[in-house]
Amino acid sequence: MAPTGKNAGKRGPTEKQPKAKVARYLKSQEAQINEGVKSSLLLKGTRCSEIMGNVLKDLRAMKAPAAKLLTKKNEINLFDDSQSIEFLCTKNDCSTFALASHNKKRPNNLVFGRTFDNELLDAVEVGVENYKSLNHFKGAPKKRVGSKPMFLFVGDKWTKDETLKKFQNLILDWFRGDPVDALSLKGLDHVIQVTALEEKVYFRTYYVKLKKNPSGDKSPLPLLTRSGPDWDMTIRRTHFASPDMWKSSLKLPKSLTKKKTKNQKTNAMGETVGRIHLERQDIDSATGRKTKAIRVAEANEKREEREAIEEEQKREMESEGNMDYSDDSDEDEDEAPRKSKRRKK
Repeated sequence: MAPTGKNAGKRGPTEKQPKAKVARYLKSQEAQINEGVKSSLLLKGTRCSEIMGNVLKDLRAMKAPAAKLLTKKNEINLFDDSQSIEFLCTKNDCSTFALASHNKKRPNNLVFGRTFDNELLDAVEVGVENYKSLNHFKGAPKKRVGSKPMFLFVGDKWTKDETLKKFQNLILDWFRGDPVDALSLKGLDHVIQVTALEEKVYFRTYYVKLKKNPSGDKSPLPLLTRSGPDWDMTIRRTHFASPDMWKSSLKLPKSLTKKKTKNQKTNAMGETVGRIHLERQDIDSATGRKTKAIRVAEANEKREEREAIEEEQKREMESEGNMDYSDDSDEDEDEAPRKSKRRKK
């Protein structure tokens, strides 16, 4: 068994340093900053019908070249014990898988799943009905090898039902292909429409043929043609990751994470808006730099205030010097004879 992500690169205290070839292999199995296409492992269960075998062949054609089909049957009970599927995915270096089986209790059974760190992450079991293979549509053009599909999810349930939300994420991850920086119109040659209606999910595939726009516009007009494979699905059993494991699977390396800027966000117009928080300022004790004009104005104000005080004092002194005491002397002279008259009596 190939080393898992947890044990890759770890050695005990008594183990020797691995050789260069082994060291390179262990390094290649570690998590990479830029992961390539997710390869898919297609395998059969203990019992598999001819219809489900054709489903696996069509899935390989849609996912080629990042798909590997195993011809032997495997005794796997995925929802009871996931060690077998984890071992096979690790051995074949595949992170997504599809398991086809058929029995009386669950006829035409298909399980879509994916792994993380060589452990089962998500798995959804569906029943396949009304299957039409690629050979059913004779004369229909086929998708190019390595082309990326365009997805269209129809129905309100994709946004309301939690199970369908996770199933949608699983489907997109299963068919996403190799990550690219730019797309060519020639590479967008098929559309997959997935419709959720009542209790069923309808899977339809269309080939896209680009035709010249008669109006003269540079953008071509797409013409859709049914090319298969098509089938109807009924969700049976599910297995989704725990919150802690799901959080770990979404974690990005530090080199790709951007440091969050506090109190800063981008509005609907794409503009960066910031909020500044300041402590309460003591304006009374705050002193600023005084310019020359302010110093001259303060000096003139003090000088004018001083001159006004001096003028006020001067006026008070002049008023005291010019005071008239004639009225007071007359009153004293009048009072003197009155006193003398009183004495005579």
